[in-house]
Amino acid sequence: MRSIIAHARALHTVPPASNDHLAAVRVALSVAVPALVLLAIGRADLIIYAVFGALTGMYGRAESHQLRLKHQAQAAAVLLAGVSVGTFLSVSHIHSWGLVVIEGLLAGVGSLFSDKVRLKPNGPFFGILALGACASVPAHIPFLAAVLICAASAAFSMVVGFAGWLRYRVWERGAVRDIPASSARLRQAAGLHAARYVLAVGAAGACGVLTGSGHPHWAMAAAAVPLAGADVPSRLHRGIHRIVGTFLGLAIVAVVLFPGPLSPLHYFPGQTTLILALLVIGFQFPTELFMARHYGWAMVFFTPVILLMTQLAAPADPGVLVLERGVETFVGAVIGIAVAVLVQAPRLTSRTRIASRRGGADPT
Repeated sequence: MRSIIAHARALHTVPPASNDHLAAVRVALSVAVPALVLLAIGRADLIIYAVFGALTGMYGRAESHQLRLKHQAQAAAVLLAGVSVGTFLSVSHIHSWGLVVIEGLLAGVGSLFSDKVRLKPNGPFFGILALGACASVPAHIPFLAAVLICAASAAFSMVVGFAGWLRYRVWERGAVRDIPASSARLRQAAGLHAARYVLAVGAAGACGVLTGSGHPHWAMAAAAVPLAGADVPSRLHRGIHRIVGTFLGLAIVAVVLFPGPLSPLHYFPGQTTLILALLVIGFQFPTELFMARHYGWAMVFFTPVILLMTQLAAPADPGVLVLERGVETFVGAVIGIAVAVLVQAPRLTSRTRIASRRGGADPT
């Protein structure tokens, strides 16, 4: 009961800011420039590829410039892999069970890579999200062109992230990221964590396919969210924030897309593409502003980013879009929480605890 109250309080408690506006500006600029370029040439339907590349800017936010550059290069590889595989599946018309199997396996691979290089934000979530989203929309351009848009956007976000060096010109010689040395115990933990991702993402995707959802990838992405937490309480915390934040974000999407006087589309008929593109750009700033402080609030704004850019790429009935997103997010998050609670590392034996405290090797 005490734990439930604590989680409820956390939903409306926002920790103090820590220069979050600087990272938010960097990410917003990384999204805005390539999106506006595509909008200017009349290809707003391709903004989805640019946005996923621009999410590279979300990584390495508190690191020095050369460490951020390395960190973002690693993140760009994850995002580019997700966009590449997703676009290939779209071009090849591989959907449903093929998507579930491939995304589940790559979730495990992405988890191993993420744990190895210590990506922040944790886990392969954004790579998984990119894969599913790109696989779910028709590819309006050749495969290589979509990949190049993503790569160019990622490269631009890395330039934005490094640009501060031109002002401060601070270069820490020999600076390295704080990555613990590998050990048998860490490798075992990483392997178990990757298995959690495969199980949660695969199970969520299977539920989506069996229930006839047109967007099983949303359930798979939602299932990955709780697993990014460091322990069971934080995983439960992230899962709850994912559900509540997404539902509030869906209310914003409904206001925008549903006909009525509350929608900005009501006052600018014939400008749907322009308005949706500008909203995608605008919502990215508050997403990053809250990402490190309050995951639920970040989801309130990130949900419209994902759905509106999906609507630009492949227009769908707003009612179906909102309903399926809500249902799939709830199902996926619950599955992710269940896996996080049920699949835990075996308890350490007394011998292992003593060896760990003394810095000794793990017993085999």
